[in-house]
Amino acid sequence: MGAIDHPLAMLTGDEITRAVEILKATGDVPKGALFAHIVLHEPDKAVLAAWRTGDPIDREVRAQIVPGPELGVVEAVVSVSKGDVREWRVVEGVRPALLMHEAANAIFTTKQHPEYIAALARRGITDLDTVQIDPWPAGTFDYPAEDNRRISRCISFVREYATDNGYARPVEGLIVHFDMGRNEVIEVIDHGVVAMPQQHARYFAADHQPLRADLKPIDITQPEGPSFTVTGNLVEWQKWSVRVAFDPYEGLVLHQVCYDGRSILHRASVTEMVVPYGDPGELHGWKNAFDAGEWGLGRMTQSLQLGCDCLGEIHYFDGTLASEHGHAWVIKNAICMHEEDYGVLWKHVDLMGGTSEVRRSRRLVISNFATVGNYEYGFFWYLYLDGNVQLEVKLTGIMSVGAIPPGGVCEFGVEVAPGVYAPNHQHLFNVRLDLDVEGTANRVYEVEAEPLPEGPDNPWRNAFRAKRTLLERESTAVREVNPPMSRTWRVVNESVRNGLGQPVGYKLVPTMSTPTMLAHEESSVGRRAAFSQHNLWVTKYDREERRGAGEYPNQSSGGDGLPSWIAADRELVDEDIVLWYSFGVTHFPRPEDWPVMPVEYTGFLLQPVGFFDRNPALDVPPSPAGHCHD
Repeated sequence: MGAIDHPLAMLTGDEITRAVEILKATGDVPKGALFAHIVLHEPDKAVLAAWRTGDPIDREVRAQIVPGPELGVVEAVVSVSKGDVREWRVVEGVRPALLMHEAANAIFTTKQHPEYIAALARRGITDLDTVQIDPWPAGTFDYPAEDNRRISRCISFVREYATDNGYARPVEGLIVHFDMGRNEVIEVIDHGVVAMPQQHARYFAADHQPLRADLKPIDITQPEGPSFTVTGNLVEWQKWSVRVAFDPYEGLVLHQVCYDGRSILHRASVTEMVVPYGDPGELHGWKNAFDAGEWGLGRMTQSLQLGCDCLGEIHYFDGTLASEHGHAWVIKNAICMHEEDYGVLWKHVDLMGGTSEVRRSRRLVISNFATVGNYEYGFFWYLYLDGNVQLEVKLTGIMSVGAIPPGGVCEFGVEVAPGVYAPNHQHLFNVRLDLDVEGTANRVYEVEAEPLPEGPDNPWRNAFRAKRTLLERESTAVREVNPPMSRTWRVVNESVRNGLGQPVGYKLVPTMSTPTMLAHEESSVGRRAAFSQHNLWVTKYDREERRGAGEYPNQSSGGDGLPSWIAADRELVDEDIVLWYSFGVTHFPRPEDWPVMPVEYTGFLLQPVGFFDRNPALDVPPSPAGHCHD
């Protein structure tokens, strides 16, 4: 199968092929069964800690098998190096993520259904080739169609031609409930005809002439090449080392993030995201897509192109996934990596001594983009020269819209074009940060400003100090941001001290928008996406606790993932702990977001606190004068 140089090396196409052969050889995989995913079964930390270069590697692969149209999946673990099945577990009553093969069937089959064709005809639509159908995750709303089925809800749009922006012309009032497993229309629901918007919403350069002519070129060049090296999936840059990986649901994953050989993060990834809509009506209120758990940020990753998505000296990583029929599927250029200048790193002008020192900041950028139907999400991990780690999520693409009649009221959204209505909604992300700060024995303090009351200890009424609260158990480590008090969460290793005798640590800093879910906690989406009801959760490490909403969010009743795990109320002091941080955007649409939305940003920062004895970027060399002056 080719040489694998590390237990966390990216999964290969040969390994996928071998895993499917081993599983089918058992005779237990039914004919016609599909594979929801085939992924690397990452070794436990103890195995990784004991492994040394040159040791044999037992590569295990996890496969989720969908036997047929009914509920339930098989979770299997296979050793592709030893050729045996290590685990075969039937999970009853759950639904896998939506399958692309079945989504394509939903589009084709719906277009042939006589009730659907008749509903289009009532709107004057007779050319089925112009109709765009988007199968959506259905959620759970006690519709009879949901019972014991794997379904989607299909909504429709009309394109004037193949590359037209179909979202400009929503077919309002028409929803199809579709049985994904059985490939059949369950029901066609027509809430009534609404006039279709007539204005196009094209965003191609040819449609917006003349283009601006006064933008001068900016060239980014590195004549001596980039400063990073890549060996397999191991990246080394400045004092950083990190392993880059790719997952069908999480997309871009970082492993074993170290600075100067010192451990910071064992694993970091976006585990889940949900997009709940704030319109209570029948036509849009059911929309609450889990773009990671129901579709897959990795499966929806798009190939990146030099000069468009990334600029500079680029290194690309391909992403290897498994198709639903068990074949290796490669997304070329799935991950982009490059260096960026990032302005001033530090500076001081000594007025008395007559000296001036300035250093420029640089960051290593590791990124990917996922297109989930109408919307794009860019995930950008940044490593900085001063030890900072940042995740920035870039949101763009096209809003999910409906049509409104002339003079219609938009109480829960806004009219973004004549007859086009964009509902209010949120984009809420959950990231799993398995921090191992100089080892696995860590603890978490909540740190915030504490102003002192007026009194003898505060005669000038100006004093404030850092208040530290130890988060001792999982039940008490469910927390919210507090911007007025600059609340952060500091992960420290009390057994390792810096040169000042302080415990080494890293802190999680909320840097951008940090909303929590606005839907009621007992709403359908509130139960299913409980991770988004709070900004921070802390759990004791468990390899099997992977995704904030659990392994099977599709049409689930809720309560899985973080709420169920913290019920154990495990101790968190000097333990191997995991931070789960929820953040995002509350989107009140505006006309400027149409027809394609300028990028909006959200994210967070991990910052060293006592991890170093002093500024770790003092050894960054000055920039050559020719780069700074005309």
